[in-house]
Amino acid sequence: MTAAGIVLCGGKSTRMGSPKALLPFGPETMLQRVVRLLGSVVTPIVVVSSRDQAVPLLPGYARIARDDREGRGPLEGLRAGLHALPDSAEAAYVTSCDAPLLVPGFVRQMVDLLGDHDIAVMDLDGFLHPLSAVYRRTLLPQVEALLASDRLRPAFLFDAVRTRRVTPAEVASVDPNLLSLRNLNTPQDYQDALQRFVPD
Repeated sequence: MTAAGIVLCGGKSTRMGSPKALLPFGPETMLQRVVRLLGSVVTPIVVVSSRDQAVPLLPGYARIARDDREGRGPLEGLRAGLHALPDSAEAAYVTSCDAPLLVPGFVRQMVDLLGDHDIAVMDLDGFLHPLSAVYRRTLLPQVEALLASDRLRPAFLFDAVRTRRVTPAEVASVDPNLLSLRNLNTPQDYQDALQRFVPD
């Protein structure tokens, strides 16, 4: 399985009050950290931002893609990311830029669990995490069809294709506390994560 990565950072960061991608996290910004951690497992990395969004300096294996239309949620970002992937990438692990506690081993495990499915997505008591998931590049037509019909919820995609719902037990050996799913949405989330942060 040849896997790449997609990092979505085009949200408005309304609850945080400032652009999450540019928030400092140790010696780098949150986006730079997520790209680095993800890039230690899969390459290339596609960073999907809004059209006029400022993006910090990123390593050479990262490329920038822009949302065609803003305010349409993660499916729009997924469309831009899948479209920008090279033909050599069969699938991509998708995360957001506000998951700086991402565990590389978790990404590797999710890619391995994809198997012959189209999507492998974390399922916590019935709640699916679309930004902690692996998507095959061949899903692009289905994603575009959903967007064209204004069916913007990722659940529509999960229901339409072969989706593997991954349980916490299946990743417990690599990320027992599910830190990879920890999104920082508010200033308090950010401060709590900084307190847990151990430089690597």
